[in-house]
Amino acid sequence: MSEFWMSYEMIAQRYGPGYQGYPLFGAVHLGELEAVAVCILLTARWYRRSPERTRRRILWGVTVLLLADEAVLVIAMLATGQWNWSYLPLHLCSIHIFLCTTCTLTGKDWCKEELYALCTPGAAIALLCPGWLGTKAWSLINLHSVTLHGLLVLYPVLLVAGGFRPQVRRLPAVLAFLFGSALPIYFLNKVLYTNFYFLNGPTSSPVTALFTQWFGEQWYLLGFLPAVALVLAGMYLPWYIHRKK
Repeated sequence: MSEFWMSYEMIAQRYGPGYQGYPLFGAVHLGELEAVAVCILLTARWYRRSPERTRRRILWGVTVLLLADEAVLVIAMLATGQWNWSYLPLHLCSIHIFLCTTCTLTGKDWCKEELYALCTPGAAIALLCPGWLGTKAWSLINLHSVTLHGLLVLYPVLLVAGGFRPQVRRLPAVLAFLFGSALPIYFLNKVLYTNFYFLNGPTSSPVTALFTQWFGEQWYLLGFLPAVALVLAGMYLPWYIHRKK
């Protein structure tokens, strides 16, 4: 099989579990980050200067790209006989594909708030500290991961560029969604032997590796609590101060 189509499992089987396709913050990684940043900035500028009708079309375009991106991965894994339960779109970032779709269809503020508070930092951290470094740079898995997470950062950035303003009072609903969805995912992981939401074991991500180093493998999830609190404080404090002024 061409290495372009290989899954995580196939690459680990060929090269060993510790294989790294390209280094963190190496030339390839920095090039990917630069390309994503340029696309986000240019699209946000276009969106901000566009009339409402064009903005709707842009949001629909991003939504269709998100759905198509995920569909290509699933179809490729099925066609090459590599699909397993871990490729269900139930990872924390994958869940936001459907929330973006819901937001495009309904335009509800709670949905925009959730995308701003959870989707933006989650996808951005995934791009900065990717868990897919164990793949080849020119591979479907890598291209899918970079483009999908780039689109997931882009969508809430467009919302803010279009005038949406986050509000602290909506944060309880966001946290209720996060913890409410994590509970059934945890037990689903037990049944399917998966690791959606990173709830049932640390992964190859540098973030979870750091939490494991600090708290141990049994308690690595504790690292997410202060991390989420710090990220949300950093994302909401400027808006809170601006609104008070």
